[in-house]
Amino acid sequence: MKRVASVIRLRPEKEQEYRELHAAAWPDVLAALHRAHIGNYSIFLRDGLLFSYYEYTGDDLQADLARLAEDETTQRWWRLTDPCQEPVTSAADGEWWAPMEEVFHDDGPR
Repeated sequence: MKRVASVIRLRPEKEQEYRELHAAAWPDVLAALHRAHIGNYSIFLRDGLLFSYYEYTGDDLQADLARLAEDETTQRWWRLTDPCQEPVTSAADGEWWAPMEEVFHDDGPR
């Protein structure tokens, strides 16, 4: 299992729309995420920043993300959510959600 975290800025005027979209996330989008071996997916909001976290259980993250990006329902979903977001200033060229480095993790008592 691989933990993946990323960050993006939420446009303030789009916060309510973004919240409403995710309060009623499309089942077909969730199914596409599961087919891509993505689970335990959360998005958090603070001070205009969206922080996402998910756990990847497949063998080829880049290939699964590429297949996810080809999913027509997911593409329609992104056409609604993308205008709500803008990359952080430190994002690389062409990067939307910017990956974050894990600097600490604890699995709890053993």
